[in-house]
Amino acid sequence: MEDTQKAELFERMPIPKAVLTLSVPTILSSLVMVLYNLADTYFVGMLRDPIQNSAVTLAAPVLLAFNAVNNLFGVGSSSMMSRALGAKDYDTVRRSSAFGFYCALISGVLFSILATAFRSPLLVLLGADAETTQATMEYLRWTVTCGAAPAILNVVMAYLVRSEGATLHASIGSMSGCALNIVLDPIFILPWGLNMGAAGAGLATFLSNCVACLYFFVLLFARRGKTYVCLQPAMARPRKELVKGVFGVGIPASIQNLLNVTGMTVLNNFTAVSGPDAIAAMGISYKINMIPMYITMGISQGLMPLVSYNYGSGNVPRLKKAVLFAEKISLSFMAVVSVSYFFASGTLIGLFMKTEAVVAYGSQFLRCMCIAQPFLCLDFLAVGVFQACGLGQYALLFAILRKIVLEIPALYILNYFVPLYGLACAQTVAEVVLAAAAVVILLRLFRRMSAEGTPLPPRAAKK
Repeated sequence: MEDTQKAELFERMPIPKAVLTLSVPTILSSLVMVLYNLADTYFVGMLRDPIQNSAVTLAAPVLLAFNAVNNLFGVGSSSMMSRALGAKDYDTVRRSSAFGFYCALISGVLFSILATAFRSPLLVLLGADAETTQATMEYLRWTVTCGAAPAILNVVMAYLVRSEGATLHASIGSMSGCALNIVLDPIFILPWGLNMGAAGAGLATFLSNCVACLYFFVLLFARRGKTYVCLQPAMARPRKELVKGVFGVGIPASIQNLLNVTGMTVLNNFTAVSGPDAIAAMGISYKINMIPMYITMGISQGLMPLVSYNYGSGNVPRLKKAVLFAEKISLSFMAVVSVSYFFASGTLIGLFMKTEAVVAYGSQFLRCMCIAQPFLCLDFLAVGVFQACGLGQYALLFAILRKIVLEIPALYILNYFVPLYGLACAQTVAEVVLAAAAVVILLRLFRRMSAEGTPLPPRAAKK
């Protein structure tokens, strides 16, 4: 995208058109990502083997932990890049992208080594037992031991490309891998194919992430001279202001995802007591509930470059209008989805597994989970604004409130009073409180920005 096109998009295009231009490709990518996440569950579910399905569910916290690295270097670097673009500091944009890429690569390799070296205690921590250990280990072999680096890199590169407004290219890269995963899953998982079960789902995921990485490498080579995303090793050398700017946003975002992993691990361990049917039902319910969550995240992530750019350039009125427009469309959509899920919960669970016990558990779980959706979108949008503006302390505050203060204690308390079924209500309790906090903090933040203006980002390229 040329500089004049960037300026038109970020500075002059009408707000609804600018938000939709940035968000629609990201939402489409998120929808494909939803199918990608559901594909493993759907095709493994066709085996009618709760143990194989439980393996995918039990391994989910480890894959979710990838997002800690994705957010540390993807969200942190992209926020720094967009703010620097708004301040016309192009050297910082290049250095931020190189720093984020190489840190993500190193982290992916380390993740793979550590997860493999400590495989046995990891399986115990995830809640695997004598029945589910072997299947879970085989799934993790492909998705983590072999697949950690490509899984992390393709997401981080999508963030880097999206930071300068190229959301369509970022989405195509993400969707290419997801589409391949959906095609490969039945071939590798089902009896008429390679009959690998959960291990086949892991292999399909690994190959799809490799293809997505290849797309981004080809894209950056083809767009050399037209993009500020830089992968030159020499540009990755850390400098104080650069590291501070990236980590100031990235560390809170990373902690947020680590806490999400902790919450999911606690949830899975509580659910495991009730057996493979309950584990499978919880996993299916959680993934179905992720569909609207991913769409809301798509809106939030698509909005971030616009917010970051206008924060960096000091255009507070445009920033506020963009956030309010995104909030209206997100809230309206989530309200409709929540009502639909509540009344169609049994049918939705039955699409993935016909086992009577799984459908009975899952329909109740999904009804409890879907109530949180309208509140969740306000929370996600607020955190996206905080990350876009470099206000990592607010994002960290919300992460601590969500998991440590609200959701994890709610898991213990609700499971005590309403065993098993109370677990699915914990997120709703947390999101109601966080939605109220999001509205209050955003209003105060907008008033402060209007009164004081927005500080320009530091010029990290300077020594």
